[in-house]
Amino acid sequence: MRLWGALRALLWIDPLICLSTIFMGSLSFLASLWDGTGQRQHRIARRWARMVLAVSGVTVTVKGLEKLCPGMVYVFCPNHLSLIDTPLVFGHLPWEFRILAKKGLFRIPFLGWHLRRAGHLPVVEDDVRASVRNLADAARRVQEGVSILIFPEGARSPDGTMGPLKAGAAFVAIKAGVPIVPMGILGTGKVHVLGSLLVHPGAVELHIGAPLPTSGLSSRDVDRLLGQLGEQITALLDSDSPGPLSISTLVSSADKNR
Repeated sequence: MRLWGALRALLWIDPLICLSTIFMGSLSFLASLWDGTGQRQHRIARRWARMVLAVSGVTVTVKGLEKLCPGMVYVFCPNHLSLIDTPLVFGHLPWEFRILAKKGLFRIPFLGWHLRRAGHLPVVEDDVRASVRNLADAARRVQEGVSILIFPEGARSPDGTMGPLKAGAAFVAIKAGVPIVPMGILGTGKVHVLGSLLVHPGAVELHIGAPLPTSGLSSRDVDRLLGQLGEQITALLDSDSPGPLSISTLVSSADKNR
C-alpha cells in the first residue's frame, strides 16, 4: 500500500499539481496585464487552490467562519505545517487577502509571477531593515483596506507542534488598527511531509478563532498580543470547538499606557 501510494503521488498527483500551477499561473499573469488591483488574480488563485486539493484527494473541513464579519479587514494568522497550507487557505478562506511570503518563493516560475503581479508581499528574513520595511508596507496595505495573511511562525513546523511566533503579525495588526484572527490548521503535515516531494490524499481541517481586536493598542502591547494569539491558535489545535479567549488584559494595558 505504501508503494502504491508513493507511485500514485509521483506519477499522478505531483504532475497534476505542477500542470495546474503552470496553467493557472499563466492565467494569473495574463489577468494582471489589465487588472492592477489583484482581485482577478486572487479569484484565479482560489480556483488553482481548489484544483490542487482536488487532484491531491484532500478533503477539507472549515469551522468558525461565522466568527468573521463580512467586509471587515483582518490580519489572518494560521500555524504552518506544510506546503498544502497555502492552497488550503486560498481555497477555503472566503476572503480576499494578500500574503507575506518568503522572498525565495517570488523567484519560482509561474508561482512567483502570480505572487508579485497579484500584490503579495515578500519578506527578507536575513535583512533586519528590509524586514521592517516589509512589515510597514504590509501595515499600509491593511490600512488601505486589504486583508493580510501571515504565518506567524515564519517557517513550517518540523514535527507538527507550533513553534515560537514572530512579532511581525502583531506589529502589522496593531499599526493598522485591525483585528488579528488566529487560525488552526490540522492534517496538512500528513498530506505533505516536510522534506518530501510527494503529496498524498487525506483529510485536513481549518479552524478559525474569534478575532482579537487591537483598537487602543500600541507597539508596547505587541508581546502581549502575540501571547494571546499563540494561546488562541493552540486552543484551536487542541479543541474542535474552542471558545474565544479574553482580551481584557490587552485593553486595560492599552488604557494605562494612554
